Amino acid sequence: MAVVTVAVWALTFVIPPGRYDTEDGSPVPGSYHSVELTPGFGDRLKDLFLAPVNGLYGVTGTDSGLTAPGGSGDFAGAAGVFLFVLAVGAFITVTLRTGALTSGVARLADRLRHHRAVLLTVLLAVFSLGGTTYGMAEETLGFYGLVIPLMLKLGYDRMVGATVIMVGAGVGTLASTVNPFATGVASDSAGIGTGDGIVLRLLMWVCLTALAAAYILRYGARVVRDPGRSLAPPDEEDKALAASGADEAHLTVRQRIVLGVFASTFLFMIFAVIPWSDLHITWLPTLGWYFPELAALFVLGSVAVGLIGGLGERGTTDGIVAGAGDFIGAALIVMLARGVTVLMNNAAVTDTILNSLQDAVSGTSSGAFGVVVFLVNLPLAFLIPSSSGHAALAMPILAPLADFAGVGRATVVTAYQSASGWINLITPTSAVVMGGLALAKVRYDRYLRFVAPLMGILFVAICAFLALGAAVT
Repeated sequence: MAVVTVAVWALTFVIPPGRYDTEDGSPVPGSYHSVELTPGFGDRLKDLFLAPVNGLYGVTGTDSGLTAPGGSGDFAGAAGVFLFVLAVGAFITVTLRTGALTSGVARLADRLRHHRAVLLTVLLAVFSLGGTTYGMAEETLGFYGLVIPLMLKLGYDRMVGATVIMVGAGVGTLASTVNPFATGVASDSAGIGTGDGIVLRLLMWVCLTALAAAYILRYGARVVRDPGRSLAPPDEEDKALAASGADEAHLTVRQRIVLGVFASTFLFMIFAVIPWSDLHITWLPTLGWYFPELAALFVLGSVAVGLIGGLGERGTTDGIVAGAGDFIGAALIVMLARGVTVLMNNAAVTDTILNSLQDAVSGTSSGAFGVVVFLVNLPLAFLIPSSSGHAALAMPILAPLADFAGVGRATVVTAYQSASGWINLITPTSAVVMGGLALAKVRYDRYLRFVAPLMGILFVAICAFLALGAAVT
């Protein structure tokens, strides 16, 4: 992001400045015109110096249209998203420290150990649910030691154990419904609510999770019938693990309550962000919560989970601090990416780029538009593995394209997160992919061989959903 910041700053000296006329905050098609800017090199250098600060709490002046710390005007920083990311990190880490999540998955696995197909499907759905709700990624690394022995005992191989976790959470993130690090950041940058487009994303999540489960089940059944066809053949250690299996987990009363609070918090978040009135559901109140309220919700949830889970005052506060620290990287990426947006806006090149992209997609049907935006985001997703960084950097430019195409901006958000999630299933620089494969002791080339047909299936399905969603809106 530091390199991108400097590179974009340098490009502002080359890209000609220009602006659209706006109406209700949206650019008016055909109104793009060149503008003249007078800032000197010193002012430009100051913009670069203050870019991270402006990305956190910069304010766009009403008269000047320039963003700087302080002053009066429209808030342009990502402070709300920044605090929300830290609050979610604290909540997840405190929950993990109670042992409730790990024990809950272990207990579920023990109860379904005699129904391996059902167990595999349920486990994949659980990880997918984590991906679609809160972007479960690095958190999955703690489950390999539990799931791998269980899969081996059931007659599967390490590839099944690894992909139940990795593909499960990855597909969930790909079809994020309210994932704060993908859907939340992108929706904020696009100027829409997190609940906008949730119906399409929910359908995608159900269908793509089912496709992934069917694909892994088919491979697993083949390995059970003929172990020689395994892409991760068992060794002596695997045979010992298969014989020992996984220990039966015991859920304490405290942990059961913690799991209830954990699930309820995310369910309430979903309820609070969905615009029920827009869906013509009048018997449910539309709370219209946004990042400030959601950050407060997860801070409160962190305290409640820690105290209920028996961590005590010191353990709870340590967990909150550690969780915020674990997620500070994602929060800083959001801040830096928003700083890049400020650089482009202050140099008046954002609308110039938007105008060139408008020319590229002009004349496409609404259905084709959704697919084109998905394809445009694929190389961006590879270059920027962080879903939140990708969202904060790309959405301010890509989201207004939906206005020109006559479709909802939620279509652009769905296309972006689909591209990010799809690429991140195989990105070799991803700690989730490479770390997970290392823990599962599965070779990367074997994993690519396994997942390649599934990637093709998901690609076709995503394009179909995006074309349908864009055409409907």
